[in-house]
Amino acid sequence: MNRIPLLLLLLLCILSCKEEKPVSKHSAVIDLTELTIAEIHENYKNGTYDIEALTSAYLERIKAKDSLINSITYINPNALDVAKKLDEEFKSTGKLRPLHGIPMIVKDNFNTKGMPTTGGSLALKDFVPDNNATMVQQLMDAGAIIIAKSNMAEWAFSPMHTTSSTHGTTKNPYNTNYVPAGSSGGTGASIAANFGVIGLGTDTGNSIRGPASHNALVGFRSTMGLTSRAGIIPLYLRNDIAGPMCRTVEDATRTLNLISGLDPKDSITFYAKGKQETDYMRYLDTNGLKNARIGVLRELSDDNPDSEITSLFNRAILDIGKLGATVIDSLIIPDFDSLRRNQWCNTFRQDIESYLAEYVKNDTLSTLEDIIRLGPAETFVSERLVRNRDAKNGRNGIPCGNTYTDVLNIAFREAIETTMDELELDAIIYPSWNNRPATIANFQEEYRGDNSQIIAPHTGQPGFTVPMGFTSGNLPAGLQFLGRMYSEPTLIRLTYAYEQGTEHRKKPNL
Repeated sequence: MNRIPLLLLLLLCILSCKEEKPVSKHSAVIDLTELTIAEIHENYKNGTYDIEALTSAYLERIKAKDSLINSITYINPNALDVAKKLDEEFKSTGKLRPLHGIPMIVKDNFNTKGMPTTGGSLALKDFVPDNNATMVQQLMDAGAIIIAKSNMAEWAFSPMHTTSSTHGTTKNPYNTNYVPAGSSGGTGASIAANFGVIGLGTDTGNSIRGPASHNALVGFRSTMGLTSRAGIIPLYLRNDIAGPMCRTVEDATRTLNLISGLDPKDSITFYAKGKQETDYMRYLDTNGLKNARIGVLRELSDDNPDSEITSLFNRAILDIGKLGATVIDSLIIPDFDSLRRNQWCNTFRQDIESYLAEYVKNDTLSTLEDIIRLGPAETFVSERLVRNRDAKNGRNGIPCGNTYTDVLNIAFREAIETTMDELELDAIIYPSWNNRPATIANFQEEYRGDNSQIIAPHTGQPGFTVPMGFTSGNLPAGLQFLGRMYSEPTLIRLTYAYEQGTEHRKKPNL
């Protein structure tokens, strides 16, 4: 009898019947595409992967892809150690904190303990804070992991582009010949490119909502006073706000839940006492536009727009109507053109010198003149430093106050909110930008259509931007919803319903 076929059969049986080894949580390939907080937490609970594996996957993606867009300035060398500790905590307690094991990217003007905080400048290139900014600490306490810091327009001067002396120019991940806007362009580009889940940006006039619009993200500029700015390099503190830049309204809302509240280190937050919600998540409603009343501010949307943006905006208006809202087109705000003027106050010197005294504590770097002496790499920034040095505060004798005390800010806000009350509006809409992103090569000549600068930074009202679609060249556009003071619940309801009803967000092709 020939035994060879029998032996072969036996061998094949052994190989085919051999039990497969389970895939290690640390070796599994994780698809990072458009992951949300809820999805990640579900995967942690199911044991699909652990925090260390996810964090490692995001770090590997940054290393593999960021050379294409130059959005990251610093990778946290302790990120995996933090992830391991969070894994141990979850294994021990069986509970996940609100942001347990969620990778976060932080703009380079937020103080981060033990990590460089430069504001994109040569003056601060060696500065490492002793403590975290309040907002950073709030999110870390909820379990978030800082995996990286992101590039920014130096000193947050530019809404147009994102170039720093410390790290160079960031490109738009949807089309790398174009800007990601500024100044939070590094955060915008990195979150759009799926390098992290939560992004933190700052917005003096545009810098959360502008980059969110240019990168197909959700950007929340909340009511002035709802969140803390303590431990953040200022531009004009009277206008500065920090907040989330995320791929979904839900993730931005989860973040807002954790950063709203009083902070003894930031006096503006005391104006919001008793006005914060305990849970903003309950306002996520797919039917949130049903029976809403939305006003269209044509005075902004029709100000020399790009025809493609106009088409997207008009489609957005139709979609809002189809989703159940009543649209009041061409609303008129009395004296809008005159009230919007003379709103800015240049407080850069006093704000930056206060920051240097409180956090940097370096005798050779204590004044604006010291910053100018150390010098930026870009002429654009040099010119603005000198302009800020020579600027005078006050507007025709009218003093500069904060959102709640400045007479010009108050008058502008009252005109808008009175009109909203008379028309029973839930929100006002307009394109975040009337024009497509500028090219990196000609950003100054092509910069126009930035609507975010006009209302919210001065009136203190919340403005949320969500993806509105794409123009030619695969360039994103954003739709902005402006609400009354402390109307975040309403804006969450409206933007979530619009986002879910239109699904404009798509990932870039890197």
